[in-house]
Amino acid sequence: MKKTLYSLMLNDEVVREVDRCAHRMGTNRSALINQILAEYVNYTTPERRINDVLSAIEALMQPSRELVPFFAPNSFSMSLKSSLEYKYRPTVKYEVELTRGGGETIGQLSVVFRTQSMALIEAMTEFFRLWKQIEDTHLRPLTGAQLDYALYDGKFVRSIAAPDRDCTTDELASALSEYIKLFDKLMKAWLAGRLDAHGVEAAYFSQMRNAPVHI
Repeated sequence: MKKTLYSLMLNDEVVREVDRCAHRMGTNRSALINQILAEYVNYTTPERRINDVLSAIEALMQPSRELVPFFAPNSFSMSLKSSLEYKYRPTVKYEVELTRGGGETIGQLSVVFRTQSMALIEAMTEFFRLWKQIEDTHLRPLTGAQLDYALYDGKFVRSIAAPDRDCTTDELASALSEYIKLFDKLMKAWLAGRLDAHGVEAAYFSQMRNAPVHI
């Protein structure tokens, strides 16, 4: 969204209170005034939509025993922690970052893991590559979006496609939540040996076929 510099005449006491409020909220004066004015004229800014989507994801994930959400209001990202069914119970962190801009993507999902086990690293790397192959086959024809994938040392990154239809904040939050839960469930099943490549693909296809929103 384009932003332009404007000059406003404001009462000094009002500005001091705005600054105090902005500090408590972890934002700045301009952003807070912009949000206050947007709410007054009943306009949802991209920043507010991102905050609402992430807040909704946090609420949806609260009952889950598998994924623990962490979200600071007025930020553009959040994380979710999950424990693997593996010796020493290593953890995986999912980081969701959303962006203001339009286009084919609205952000990115990162899967961050820390382990010294070469066997686990190899198994997770194999799963990440399998996941990309499955999405190239089943998701790309649905969304038409060109997704970006990257695999670093201890980190798998996947761009988040813009929804394939107009959707509400709650619908987008639900789509993201269900996607992360599906990824986490199938990755754990793969690592535990409960699912092979065909099983992962079949489970993925079954959920995506019935999903109301694809991202």
